[in-house]
Amino acid sequence: MSTTATMGEMANSAVEFYPKGTRGGGGGGGRPDGSHAGGDFGVTVKELRELMELRGADALQKIQDSYGDTEGLCQRLQSNTTDGLSGEPADLERRCQTFGQNFIPPKKPKTFLELVWEALQDVTLIILEAAAIISLGLSFYQPPGKESEACGNVSGGGEDEGEGDTGWIEGAAILLSVVCVVLVTAFNDWSKEKQFRGLQSRIEQEQKFTVVRKGNVIQIPVADMVVGDMAQVKYGDLLPADGILIQGNDLKIDESSLTGESDHVRKSVDKDPMLLSGTHVMEGSGRMLVTAVGVNSQTGIIFTLLGAGEMEEDGKEKKGKQPDGAVENNQNKAKKQDGGVAMEMQPLKSAEGGEVEDREKKKTNVPKKEKSVLQGKLTKLAVQIGKAGLVMSAITVIILVLYFVINTFVVEGHAWLTECTPVYIQYFVKFFIIGVTVLVVAVPEGLPLAVTISLAYSVKKMMKDNNLVRHLDACETMGNATAICSDKTGTLTTNRMTVVQTYIGDLQHRVIPDPGQISPRTLDLLVNAIAINSAYTSKILPPDVEGGLAKQVGNKTECGLLGFVLDLQQDYAPVREQIPEERLYKVYTFNSVRKSMSTVIKLPDGSFRLYSKGASEIMLKKCSYILDASGESRSFRPRDRDEMVKQVIEPMACEGLRTICIAYRDLPSNPEPDWDNEAEIVTELTCITVVGIEDPVRPEVPEAIRKCQRAGITVRMVTGDNINTARAIAAKCGIIHPGDDFICLEGKDFNRRIRNEKGEIEQERIDKIWPKLRVLARSSPTDKHTLVKGIIDSSIVEQRQVVAVTGDGTNDGPALKKADVGFAMGIAGTDVAKEASDIILTDDNFSSIVKAVMWGRNVYDSISKFLQFQLTVNVVAVIVAFTGACITQDSPLKAVQMLWVNLIMDTFASLALATEPPTEALLLRKPYGRNNPLISLTMMKNILGHGVYQLVIIFTLLFIGERMFNIDSGRNAPLHSPPSEHYTIIFNTFVLMQLFNEINARKIHGERNVFDGIFGNPIFCSIVLGTFAVQIVIVQWGGKPFSCAPLNVEQWLWCLFVGVGELLWGQVIATVPTERLPCLKEAGLGLEPGEEEGEELAEDEEEIDCAERELRRGQILWFRGLNRIQTQMEVVSTFKRSGSFQGAVRRRSSVLSQLHDVNTISTPSHVALSTATANTSPAPGNASGESIP
Repeated sequence: MSTTATMGEMANSAVEFYPKGTRGGGGGGGRPDGSHAGGDFGVTVKELRELMELRGADALQKIQDSYGDTEGLCQRLQSNTTDGLSGEPADLERRCQTFGQNFIPPKKPKTFLELVWEALQDVTLIILEAAAIISLGLSFYQPPGKESEACGNVSGGGEDEGEGDTGWIEGAAILLSVVCVVLVTAFNDWSKEKQFRGLQSRIEQEQKFTVVRKGNVIQIPVADMVVGDMAQVKYGDLLPADGILIQGNDLKIDESSLTGESDHVRKSVDKDPMLLSGTHVMEGSGRMLVTAVGVNSQTGIIFTLLGAGEMEEDGKEKKGKQPDGAVENNQNKAKKQDGGVAMEMQPLKSAEGGEVEDREKKKTNVPKKEKSVLQGKLTKLAVQIGKAGLVMSAITVIILVLYFVINTFVVEGHAWLTECTPVYIQYFVKFFIIGVTVLVVAVPEGLPLAVTISLAYSVKKMMKDNNLVRHLDACETMGNATAICSDKTGTLTTNRMTVVQTYIGDLQHRVIPDPGQISPRTLDLLVNAIAINSAYTSKILPPDVEGGLAKQVGNKTECGLLGFVLDLQQDYAPVREQIPEERLYKVYTFNSVRKSMSTVIKLPDGSFRLYSKGASEIMLKKCSYILDASGESRSFRPRDRDEMVKQVIEPMACEGLRTICIAYRDLPSNPEPDWDNEAEIVTELTCITVVGIEDPVRPEVPEAIRKCQRAGITVRMVTGDNINTARAIAAKCGIIHPGDDFICLEGKDFNRRIRNEKGEIEQERIDKIWPKLRVLARSSPTDKHTLVKGIIDSSIVEQRQVVAVTGDGTNDGPALKKADVGFAMGIAGTDVAKEASDIILTDDNFSSIVKAVMWGRNVYDSISKFLQFQLTVNVVAVIVAFTGACITQDSPLKAVQMLWVNLIMDTFASLALATEPPTEALLLRKPYGRNNPLISLTMMKNILGHGVYQLVIIFTLLFIGERMFNIDSGRNAPLHSPPSEHYTIIFNTFVLMQLFNEINARKIHGERNVFDGIFGNPIFCSIVLGTFAVQIVIVQWGGKPFSCAPLNVEQWLWCLFVGVGELLWGQVIATVPTERLPCLKEAGLGLEPGEEEGEELAEDEEEIDCAERELRRGQILWFRGLNRIQTQMEVVSTFKRSGSFQGAVRRRSSVLSQLHDVNTISTPSHVALSTATANTSPAPGNASGESIP
C-alpha cells in the first residue's frame, strides 16, 4: 500500500478527515488539528499521525528522513528502547495532555427522563391516558339547569350530596397508576443499563497489557498506556494502540479488522515496522514503541469518522424500547472499551449501531438467527395473547355500547337530547375504559420485564460463579445445551505443569534424576536449551505464601520445563542474563501448525546453534542423533525412533503425561544458512531428552462431568495432545467409561473419515461419527470448528443440538463464534478468544460451565413460572371483565383495580418469580429441546385448573354474594355511585387468590411441596407480604379512587379463607395425572413456538413489525442518505490520501452490503415481545429498523 501523496495534501487530509473538535475532546491537549507540539516533545501529534498512516518502505523512509531511525524517534519521545518510560506520574500526565489518553469516549447513557419517555410510548398506556383525560374532562362538565327528566334514570340513583363531585377521581386514579407503571418500567430499564455499564467497565479493567517501565516488565490497564511506552507484544494479543516495532521475532499480524485483507502480514524492523491498534498478533513476539493512542490511533480515527454521523442519528434515535440491552451492551462494548477488547469491532461499526461481530455472525451462518430459543417462543406467544386480548376487548366495548343504546333508546323509548349528550358520552367513555382495561389485563406486558429481570439477575449472580456473561441470551441458551466440546489443558486440568518423568542419556527415570546421574555436557545443553528456547516472559517466581507452590508466570508448559531445571538444582536466570532477548538471532515461535518452537543463537566462534522443543512424536521425526550416557551424540535411526515411541513415549502417554522432546543442532557460519527455509534448518537435530509433563486433572472436574451427563449433556474433549494422553485424561475425568460404546479419534483420522474423494466435508459422514465421538486428539483449530459445525447442522436427531465450546487460543476464535455458546478462558485465554466468546470463565474451570447450565435452565424455568402465574390471572381477569360487563353492564373489576392487579401480576410477580435461585434439581432433567412448547402440559393443567377455581368463586360472589354476606348488591349501579362492599369483596378475593397462586406458581413440574426453599428467596417473601400489606391499605382506605368500601373482619377472613383454598386446590390439581387429560394436549401444543426456523420467523416478524415498518420508513431513508454522505466523505478523504486507506472504502461497501443481508434476518429481541403492546423495538444488530424493498 504505497502512498505517494505530497506532504501538503497529507496535512490537509489529516485535518479534514477529522470531524471538528473530536480530537480535542479525546486528547485533552493541543488544538483540534493537533498542530502544536505541546509539552516540549520533539514531535507533534500530527506528525505521528501522518507517520502511522504510512506502511512498509514509505514508513521506513519517513522515519529515516525525519528522525534518523526508530532510536531517534524514541529519543524525541523521551523514551528508552530498553528501559521504557520512567513511570513518573508527572511525566505520564504530561504525555496524556500532549498526545491524548488511550480511551475512546463512550456514548452517553440514556437519562432517566428519556427512559420514562420511552416507557410512555406503550400503546395500551396511551389509550388509557386518553380515556382517563376524557373521563376527567367530562366529570367536570355539569349540564346546564337541573338534570332533565328526559335523560331517563340514566344518571339518577344513589348519589349522595357531594358524591357527584367525585367523578374526577376515577380518571385521576387511572393517570396515577399509569405513572406508577411508567416509573417502574423506566427504573428497571435504568438499572439494567447501569448493570451493563458496570459489567462493561469490569471487562475493561480486566484488560491489561505488558509494558516496560523503568526497566521492569509490568502489566497496566490498557487505558493507562501513553505515547512513548515500550509495549511487549506476543501471540494472541489484541494491540491496544498504534506503534513502531523496535525488536521482533517472527511476528505476523492479522490486520483484517482494519484492511479487510485476510492474509497475515509479516512485520519486521527492517521491512514493515508499523503496528496498528485493533489488529491481532497471530504469531511471534516483539517490542513496540507506542506512537498513537485513543482517538489518534488508526482505529480511533476510523471510529471518530463513523461517530461523526452519530450525532445526527441520535436526534432521530428510535423511540421504541431498547432491546434487552443486547444492543446497549454492544454499543457500549464498542464505544466504551479502553482501546481494548472491542477495539477490533470499532472500525467496523456501521451507522446502525449494532455490532459487526453480531452482524458477521448472522451473515456467515444464517441458521444462527434462532440464537435464543426463548426469544422466539416468547415473541410468538406474546403475539397470540395480544391478538386474543384485542378481540376480547373490542367485543366487550361493542356489547356494552349496544346494550346501553338499545336499553335506553329502544326499550325505554327516550329521545337523544342535546343537553343529555355529555351524560351519554360519559357512559360511552366508561365503556371504553372497561374495554381498555380488559386489553391491559390480557396483554402480558410483564413478559419482557420478567425476561429482563431474570437475565439481569442471573448475569449478576453468575459473576459470583465465575461466569462473566458478554451476551445476555447466551445465559439462557446455555440451559438448552446438549453438548459441550471442552479443551483439555487448563479447563479439565489444573494447567500447572510439572515434569514427572524423563528419558535422558539412554535411561528412563520415573522420578526427577539426581544431577550427578547426568553427564555435565548433557546437563549444560539441557539448561541452555530450556532457558533460551522459551519465551523470556515465562518464569517461576517464589510463592506468595510461605510453603505454597511456586508461582508459574507465562506459558505453563515452559514453566514446567523451567521448574525441571530448578529441580535439577540448576538455575536458568544466569543463562538469560548472559544471552538477553535482543541477542537471539532468530526465533521460530510456537504455533498450531509447527507444534514446536526453535531459537537460534550465535556462538562466540561465529557459528550458530539452534535449540528446539516440541511434541515428541513430531520432534523425533526431525532427530538424526541422540545424546548417550556420556553426553556424546550417536546416530538415531527410524527403527530406534519406533522403539523409543513404544518403550518410552506410549507408556508415558498412557499415564496421561504430555511428552516433550528437547533437541539442538549446530549450524556453520559460512555459508550462513537461509533462515527463511525452516524445513531445511529444523532437521537433523540431536535429541537431548524426552520429558513427560503431568497436568493433573482438577479435583472438581469428574463430579462436574457426572452432573452434565446426568443432565443429558454430552461432554467431548477436543485437544492438541496425543491420543493416549487424551484418552487417559478422559478416563480420569469420566468422559469415557470402560465398556461404553465410544470413539476416540486423532485429527487426521477424523478428517479422513469425514471427507469424500474430492476432499470435501460431507454432513452424512460427520453424522456417522459425532454421536459416539468422545475424544478428538491432535486436533487443529479447523477440526474443532468442523466438529462444532457438524454437530450443529446435523439432522439425524429430532432435536437440533445446542453446542457449547470452550477455547483459549487465538485459533479457537472460529469455533467459539460458530458454537451456540462460546466460553473463553479468563486467565489463559487470549484477547482474540475472549472477543469471539459469549461467556468468559474467570477461573478457567470446567465446573463453572456446569453452573452456567444451571443458571440457564433457571432462567427458562423462571420465565415458565411467571407465565404460568400470569396466564392464570389473564384468563380469569379477562373472562370476569368480559362476562361481568356483558351481563351486568359494568366490569366487576374497575379500571384502577385492574391496573393494580396488573402491577402485581406483571412487575412484582416478575420480580418475585424471576429471582428464584437455581437448585441442583435443575440438573436432574434432560434439556428442553428447541421445539418443546413453552407451556408444558403440566403448566397448562395448572393454568386451567386454577382458572376454573377462581372463576367459580368469583361468579358465585358476583351473583349470590350479597345474599351470602347479607349486604347490598353492587350490580347495575348507576354512574358515579359510591363503591359497594359487594364489589370490594370480589376484588379483594381476586387479589388474595392471585397472591396464594403465586406460591403455587413456584413449581412448574407438578411438585407437591410448593414451599420448598421459599425462605431461600427473600425477594419473593418480601414481595408477597408487601403486596398483601398494600392490599389491606387499598381495601380499607382506598375509597373512591380504588372503588373500594372498607370490609369488616369477618369478610376479610372469608376472603383469606378462599385465598388459602388456592393452595389446597393446587394439591388437588397435582393429584390429577397429566396423561389422563387428552384435551390438554392441543392446548399445550397450540402455543408450540418451536418451528422458528426458516420463513415462519420472517412471517412472524412481518406480523409484528407491520406497524413499526410504517413508523420506520422515513427513518430508513434518513439512514440511507446518511450512509451515502458518509461513504462520500470517506471516499473523498481517501482519494486525498491516495490509497493508504483503500481498506476503508472496501470495508465501507462490505458493511453496507452486510446491512442488506442482516436486515432481513436479525433476531427479534427480548423486548420485541411486547409487540402486542407495540413497544416498537428494533432487534439487536438492526437498531435502525427493517430493510425496505
